[in-house]
Amino acid sequence: MRVPLSWLREYVEVPVDAAPEDVLEALVRVGFEEEDVHRFELEGPIVVGEVVEFTPEPQSNGKTIRWCQVDVGPEHGGVRGIVCGADNFFAGDKVVVTLPGAVLPGPFPIAARKTYGHVSDGMIASAKELGLGDEHSGILRLVELGVDAPVGTDAIALLGLDDVAIDINVTPDRGYALSVRGVAREYSHATGAAFRDPAEREWSEVEPGTGFPIAVVDDAPIRGRVGATEFVARVVRDVDPTKPTPPWMIARLTLAGIRSLGILIDITNYVMLELGQPIHGYDLDRLAGGITVRRATAGEKLETLDGKVRTLDAEDLLITDESGPIGLAGVMGGGTTEMTDATRNVLIEAATFDTVSIARTARRHKLPSEASRRFERGVDPLVPFVAARRVADLMVEYAGGTLDPQLGGALFAEVVIAGIDLPTGFVEGLIGVDYTTEEIVAALEMIGAEVSPAHDGGWNVIPPSWRPDLTDKWTLAEEVARIEGYDRIPSVLPLPPSGRGLTLAQQGRRRVANALAAAGYVETPSFGFTTEEQNDLHGSASGGHVPSIKLANPLDGQAPFLRRSLLPGLIQVAHRNQSRGLTDLALFETGVVFLPAPGVAYGTDFVPPLAVRPDAATLATLDGSIPPQHRHVAVLLAGSAVAKQPGQAAVAAGLADALDAVRTIASAAGVAIDVAQGERAALHPGRTGVLSVGSVEVGYVGELLPAVAEASDLHGRVVVAELDLDLVLSLAGERVVAASLSGYPAATQDVSLVLGDDVPAADVRAALEEGAGELLESLRLVDDYRGRGLPEGTKSLTFALRFRAPDRTLTAAEATEAKLAGVAVATQRFGAALRE
Repeated sequence: MRVPLSWLREYVEVPVDAAPEDVLEALVRVGFEEEDVHRFELEGPIVVGEVVEFTPEPQSNGKTIRWCQVDVGPEHGGVRGIVCGADNFFAGDKVVVTLPGAVLPGPFPIAARKTYGHVSDGMIASAKELGLGDEHSGILRLVELGVDAPVGTDAIALLGLDDVAIDINVTPDRGYALSVRGVAREYSHATGAAFRDPAEREWSEVEPGTGFPIAVVDDAPIRGRVGATEFVARVVRDVDPTKPTPPWMIARLTLAGIRSLGILIDITNYVMLELGQPIHGYDLDRLAGGITVRRATAGEKLETLDGKVRTLDAEDLLITDESGPIGLAGVMGGGTTEMTDATRNVLIEAATFDTVSIARTARRHKLPSEASRRFERGVDPLVPFVAARRVADLMVEYAGGTLDPQLGGALFAEVVIAGIDLPTGFVEGLIGVDYTTEEIVAALEMIGAEVSPAHDGGWNVIPPSWRPDLTDKWTLAEEVARIEGYDRIPSVLPLPPSGRGLTLAQQGRRRVANALAAAGYVETPSFGFTTEEQNDLHGSASGGHVPSIKLANPLDGQAPFLRRSLLPGLIQVAHRNQSRGLTDLALFETGVVFLPAPGVAYGTDFVPPLAVRPDAATLATLDGSIPPQHRHVAVLLAGSAVAKQPGQAAVAAGLADALDAVRTIASAAGVAIDVAQGERAALHPGRTGVLSVGSVEVGYVGELLPAVAEASDLHGRVVVAELDLDLVLSLAGERVVAASLSGYPAATQDVSLVLGDDVPAADVRAALEEGAGELLESLRLVDDYRGRGLPEGTKSLTFALRFRAPDRTLTAAEATEAKLAGVAVATQRFGAALRE
């Protein structure tokens, strides 16, 4: 909300010497967030000048300029020669002159300069050049603003361009602050400055006339709340819509972020900003009969003020006359009854509409407006009568109209605000501050609440009409804390109860993520949305169609499905990085995937009632509507694993690096993961491995098919791995115990076995481990040779073995015996022979 300080000072005593930053600081103390300070970026001298005479001078480029003599007053040099390209002014007109040394928004410094054969000693300004509007087709004539001031007068002060606006962020629960009235009240709370409520007027002043038919017909209220509870109509006759908007009003609207659109619309916008009550004006002569507020008929059409024809929904709340819809209630008016330069009689509307109805309509039609922004947050139900009269008064004063005291209409609704019981000691217990009784009562009364003692102790509090967010004792306690100052709340770090902390699964996930990060991988969380094609490709080994969950209202219409794999997200991140020149990538992500079972329908139309804690059966129903969700971990490598450097050629990332990442995950999780050759549709045949813990498959590792990488705009070799992290951690057991470190030396042995080339190396490794027994500490494959010197159809696998005993130093004979025992098992199972 942007509030000009001159406007704020009308309703609260802001010191004359208070800087905008001082006002923002005060508002921050009562819970607002400062956004910015807005000014007209102008520097003088900018003065009122009078066009004495001008000479039109046609130019060779077809343009005609005017060589003007402009009187800016003796204190500014008297008559000055100025070149001007506009032709909408006359001799004797008073204009705004920017003299050399002035600066216009941009910044655009003004200096005397030679142009079109003359030295132009300044510039005659347009409204746009001054920041007062978008009109740039001609210069600003003060007579059009209804302004007459002596030559040489400071135009910055004359037009209100010396004003400044503060900008604060207003949260959805504090809609009352979307008005100068609300912000002025909050400044008063923060500083104790005297506040004058602009909405305080006698009923005899604001009571509308009668005779104009108004009806609300709502046969399908949303959540049982009628679409409109109050509707006020007043009539102003014989307005002149061509009268100029006063410069001070244009300046205030501009600083508040509202464009000037003519005196009638400017007045309705001005009152909306002042009181927080949206106002709409109709051309009374274009209305057909009275006004009825009703729900739309499905498929009904309405052309709104933005020129678009909208197809309406049965939930939309409409303003209608006998001709049909003439406006979307609380959102935007219709084109058939809008106020124009031909309008002579105006019907002013001020209403109270249901917040949910307005919010849904604005979102359904993608039509946010200043009016809907306020209605969906809740407006003061006691203000519509005041706001309608305020608009009428301004139209009489500045548009030359006459208030019709007889014709008008209103629908009344009794405003009943339920009291809230606030027990003694509740505020202190919740906030943690020892407030006195006087402080609590004073804070609540300061915000406008009525506080009376309760029979059983404590208080009964009736919130003010402009605070619909105060609904219970907790919100009242928050108000006490806000008014008394958040700085009084002590900073105490809560201590967790004994035995609490991260669960074993959380600890395991954290260990895995920390281990990958320590190994040089970068974590890149991504959205859990993808396409059905990506789910089919990466969500199953075969690449065939698998069931996926489609969102009813996706963030991205091109990716409406919940992911079955983490790889689509990692591939997208890799593509984004490579497109920006970052080619050496080591990425990982831990996240949830969604694995619906075939033939099972997920989702539910059941919505639990509000303000009621769901029971166990309700929660079970909701849980049953959600597909199984597993937490996975995935890695992706591309580019170089070792960068090129002096004395070192670049080493491309390959399958071995992905296997190292798998070993890192296994070590952190506390399991042993085996790799066996496998197949997946998205991975290269022969370069794909299935990952298992014992006999349980937990994931896969491999190189992306070149076609898949190319389709994703990835360059070079890309290797990936993905594991079901929840499953891996469950197989690790409840506690991971670090292995003891032996103080005895290790004995190392190598063995080369010749066997059929169709025998998986992992099976041979398992046989060696089984036969070598407990003395074997580690075993790894170091070479796979096929070719010259070996019989056709065979291969030679070389393994490095390390033996160690926990209680003694092993002899070479003991190590050799254990090795040969392993070779014996491999020979028995696969016909392996020692290579000579």
